[in-house]
Amino acid sequence: MKQRLDSLDALRGFDLILLVVFEEFLWKLRPAVNAPWFETLMQQFTHKEWQGFSAWDLVMPLFMFMSGITIPYSLSKYRNGSDCSGLYRRLARRFLLLWLLGMVCQGNLLGLDPRHIYLFSNTLQAIAVGYLFSAILFLNTRLKTQIAIAAGLLLTFWAAMEFITLGGFGGGNYTPEGNLAEGIDRMVLGRFRDGAEAVNGSVVFMQGYNYTWILSSLNFIATVMTGLFAGTIIKSDMAQRRKLLLLFGIGLLMAACGWLMDGIHPVVKRIWTSSMVLVSSGYCFLLTWLFYYWIDCRGHRRGLTLLKIYGMNSITAYVVSLVVNFSSVSHSLLHGLETYAGAYYPALLMLSNAAIVFGILLILYRNKIFLRV
Repeated sequence: MKQRLDSLDALRGFDLILLVVFEEFLWKLRPAVNAPWFETLMQQFTHKEWQGFSAWDLVMPLFMFMSGITIPYSLSKYRNGSDCSGLYRRLARRFLLLWLLGMVCQGNLLGLDPRHIYLFSNTLQAIAVGYLFSAILFLNTRLKTQIAIAAGLLLTFWAAMEFITLGGFGGGNYTPEGNLAEGIDRMVLGRFRDGAEAVNGSVVFMQGYNYTWILSSLNFIATVMTGLFAGTIIKSDMAQRRKLLLLFGIGLLMAACGWLMDGIHPVVKRIWTSSMVLVSSGYCFLLTWLFYYWIDCRGHRRGLTLLKIYGMNSITAYVVSLVVNFSSVSHSLLHGLETYAGAYYPALLMLSNAAIVFGILLILYRNKIFLRV
């Protein structure tokens, strides 16, 4: 991307710090604090069990939304009729690498145990699907067509959930056990669904695992495309004031429409409903507006280094934090403090782990090494 958006790097870093540092630190701190006000705070750092939306439910959609923002910046030069064969190979490679990294992070690929390898279970794979199709649509269609397709995806998901019945699932059922997306995942992924096991020749699904991926992919694409639209606005030649009005206005409108739909098509992140896409993308538009206004328009760039260290190596930060456990190193160095720290010791270890990951990212940043797929 020739023209970098400092606001995008900062927003991506903000999202990653919440994901790999702040949330885990708060959960480690929770037993030590044990106070009503802290429990109230933690409600916003917990995914909704089903219907509704918490602040923590925005982390994954924001990650996906921001991948869409990059598309107009990185791919616009390929829309002038030039040969895109090499580009399509890169898109295919990106898709494959993100998919494999997703299996490493959450599919237990490194366990080398075929009984516990899962195919579709991670944010990186959702981004892989959304980015690939959004990029292809951006390269081959006009903006109005892209908007129509995004709207069509949202409507298709809603109609499927409402009117299709398959093996006892669906037909307007939005319960965790009876919705259509749940049924399709069980039928298509079977033993390779996250947490599923083969027991005496039958597939046993994990109780309480209600995240869906196959049908939800329609709305994964729609989510990335909403980010593409935000990126198109920011990259355009229109006046900054108009860009800001559009980002803010679209954000409010989408969030309002999503909540209005909640009565007939519930806001449920676990199955990525169309109303959830509108609510989350609306909030993402508003966050993008805020960061773009403050950083790129007003020029407030002091103090952004920490966010950029995470944001410019976001995939590395995500994968390393989930895959590599530095607890043994931290405990070896800090075990003498356990007696004094007491209930706060697990939180201290977590901060030490985060500091190690930050050190790795800092070395990469200072040497201008930015790992991308």
